[in-house]
Amino acid sequence: MTKIVIIGGVAGGASAAARARRLSEDAQIIMFERGPFVSFANCGLPYHIGGEIEQRSKLLLQTPESFLARFNVDVRVMNEVMSINRHDKTVCVKNLLDGSEYHEHYDFLLLSPGAGPVVPPIPGVNNPLTHSLRNIPDMDKIIQTIKMNNVEHATVVGGGFIGLEMMEAFHQLGIKTTLLELSDQVMAPVDKEMAGFAHEEIRNQGIDLRLETALSSVEYIEETSVANLDSGESNEHQHINGHLTLTLSNDEQLSTDILIMAIGVRPEIQLAQQAGLQIGALGGIYTNEMMQTSDPSIYAVGDAIEEKDFVTGTQTLVPLAGPANRQGRMAADNMLGRHEKYQGTQGTAICKIFDLAVASTGKNEKQLKRDNVPYEKVYVHTASHASYYPGAEIVSFKLLFDPHTGKILGAQAVGKDGVDKRIDIMAVAQRAGMTVEQLQHLELTYAPPYGSAKDVINQAAFVANNIIKGDATPIHYDEIDNLTEHQLLLDVRNPGERENDNHFEGDVNIPVDQLRQRINELPKDKEIIIYCQVGLRGNVAYRQLVNHGFKARNLIGGYRTFQFSKK
Repeated sequence: MTKIVIIGGVAGGASAAARARRLSEDAQIIMFERGPFVSFANCGLPYHIGGEIEQRSKLLLQTPESFLARFNVDVRVMNEVMSINRHDKTVCVKNLLDGSEYHEHYDFLLLSPGAGPVVPPIPGVNNPLTHSLRNIPDMDKIIQTIKMNNVEHATVVGGGFIGLEMMEAFHQLGIKTTLLELSDQVMAPVDKEMAGFAHEEIRNQGIDLRLETALSSVEYIEETSVANLDSGESNEHQHINGHLTLTLSNDEQLSTDILIMAIGVRPEIQLAQQAGLQIGALGGIYTNEMMQTSDPSIYAVGDAIEEKDFVTGTQTLVPLAGPANRQGRMAADNMLGRHEKYQGTQGTAICKIFDLAVASTGKNEKQLKRDNVPYEKVYVHTASHASYYPGAEIVSFKLLFDPHTGKILGAQAVGKDGVDKRIDIMAVAQRAGMTVEQLQHLELTYAPPYGSAKDVINQAAFVANNIIKGDATPIHYDEIDNLTEHQLLLDVRNPGERENDNHFEGDVNIPVDQLRQRINELPKDKEIIIYCQVGLRGNVAYRQLVNHGFKARNLIGGYRTFQFSKK
């Protein structure tokens, strides 16, 4: 009888336990979890804090009792694995309730410890009003602080998924909120010009967004409150109130009632390190494509591991629930004699930011530049469904591709509707090995309430193929500030669209519908840099000009992309 021991009872560990039982009724399966809960929806924690998920019990997907009843898995919560003895194939376990220790033998061991929040050594950060959010006890502490401390102002440090979701949760509760982000943008998986849409939405909701701002120090000011002392209540009903004074990297000070540290996460590798398992260059546990560590009897999955990047084939760290669940399933398969291979992580992700959705898959431009991968990019801003049908919203879409082969490198989208659909399609297309040439031929559902005859993705593919074929010569928003005297900016929008300085300084305005009649007003000894609002009319103007012998380039994504790059 095969004995499988699993360390960590959330996404990857719970998936492995359930899969192992489905494959074998005979295997003995023990799952250790140092916390009080297993198989909980950690992605839902901020939404319970904000009140959108009303019932706390909805976050508990399984309990030790339900796991035992359905899968015959011996789940031991509040039991922490302290060490691994690879030679004897045993783990030393501490019962956190009574302090006792014992040893458990394994045939196969699965490490699924996840990743812990990064809390830098900021002076004063260890105080009762500062929290991170990883599990249900963390969530309960945050809710308790909100209730007991009469929180009127909250500060969130970090503009990633957890930080943005906690920002929205506080806003939902009517709490004034400041969001601090060290970088020049929130939501690192997308590029800055795409994050600009999120920045505008965050500020429009009344959030105090401070980019390129770090937290330098924290001062905790304690205020002891004794409730109803005159009525004879005992001192047991005292509670500690207080507030924090935050000093920021720009030397400004900020008073706040609760502080959430959401800077990021770091793989939990202590057990693996102590056991002498190989740690990758990025700081995660090394695994091969079978999910095995450097010890063939020990597997590892989830946020603690380094995995293969689907696009580049290099190692990467991607703390997402989807990959962790799939890896857990595959590890269970392989422990029980199968030969499943993990085929890499794309990093497909989405985040709700008030009324916006921000999503991405594959590589972003920052990563491609860092890794010296040649790429080209296009932007389209078009309706989520037929624009004449009520409720259409603009989807802003960015496509990154190899300029020679047309290989899809990544995609990003922002909007109020239809964003998840487009990025899911791109994730499938990328995994299937499609090129931007093939994207043109995607046949997607169309009816006015749901889509357009030329979908967002088809349109992005048309633009990309125009560039590859030489039918369009692009210029991008980040080149506009560096034009020379040998170039002329031509705005082909209507004059009304230029009001309130809504245009580039020093440009010439000839609406596209007048261009044929007024083409002689343009100099042939200069390169004409054409722009419109989103790039569509610019392309029409570009073709007219080059067909008349002008040298020209079209601003891909138009003025809208440039505008939001500055947000």
